[in-house]
Amino acid sequence: MAKKIFIGILILCGIGLVIFIGYIIMIASAFGAFDKDYSVSDLKDNFEKNKTAIYELKRYFNEIVPQNRFVEIEFTDDNTLGRFGIKALDSTAGDPNGPMFLEWDLKINTERMDSIIKPMGWTRETFKTLKEKLENGNCIQIESGEPAKIGFQRSGIGMYSFNVFDKPMPDSLRVNYNDSCTYILVNDRLVLEYGGGAFGNQCFYNMK
Repeated sequence: MAKKIFIGILILCGIGLVIFIGYIIMIASAFGAFDKDYSVSDLKDNFEKNKTAIYELKRYFNEIVPQNRFVEIEFTDDNTLGRFGIKALDSTAGDPNGPMFLEWDLKINTERMDSIIKPMGWTRETFKTLKEKLENGNCIQIESGEPAKIGFQRSGIGMYSFNVFDKPMPDSLRVNYNDSCTYILVNDRLVLEYGGGAFGNQCFYNMK
């Protein structure tokens, strides 16, 4: 009898251990523990391969975003925005002014979304065109402004991005954009960036 109880306890412990390990793996996967880490060379290669499409993406986005707005947008798929933010800007300084609308996992083809984008003069077709231009540059995210920050790929909650300047950046900005950690200065019109999110590695994992 005691032997059967002992075996039963071992079985229950084994089941519990399997469930615990599965839970840990599930959590790790959700936070991107098994996602690919991209190297500096990966970003450089993608930019060179898709340079024309990326500059066209930047031109189009800054053209459709009203001058008094900052907009950031990230696509999950054709009908879902993983992240969508809109903020009013000071008309003279271009600085953020007031609260920012920011939501995650927004469906595009909804009446609510229609009401959100109507003041900017956007339609559902705007999202379709923007998604196509992002795909042409092999990218998933973009933030308006100068430079425009264009998201290349995510690794977990971290984001690899291009900071794209239309004109050579002034010398005063070079120090800010060349810390060999978060920022990698490629040339005076392109800076690579890695944002690690709230936790985890905050620098490029592979600098080559």
